[in-house]
Amino acid sequence: MSKMLYRDPKNGKLGGVCAGVAEYFGVEVWLVRILTVSAFLLGLGFVVLVAYIAACLILDKMPEEHRYQQNVYNDHKVKQKSWQAGQQPEQVLQNLEMEFDQMETKVRDMEAYVTSSTFTVQREFKNL
Repeated sequence: MSKMLYRDPKNGKLGGVCAGVAEYFGVEVWLVRILTVSAFLLGLGFVVLVAYIAACLILDKMPEEHRYQQNVYNDHKVKQKSWQAGQQPEQVLQNLEMEFDQMETKVRDMEAYVTSSTFTVQREFKNL
């Protein structure tokens, strides 16, 4: 599945172009906004304005199924400060411990499968 560039008006301020670009490249939205405003103020004002308007007109809005996938991915907010999320630090640590326990269980299951004879036999048949 190829990655598509969309506008993200729900997370955006004006047209959602910066939010869409940030989501596409996997960077923070504030960084894209600062780069856009800096380019505008450092003499590229007309070019930035035309490019932003063109992107608003050309790019499609982010589909709901893509937004759902994005929300599932963003539910894991390790970088977020606990006071910003309204959680107590003890609750954040408890949630992280639970997530690490789930990851450890998955890794143990994968290790058990990879070291099993079933995996070896399947791998040998695929190599034929």
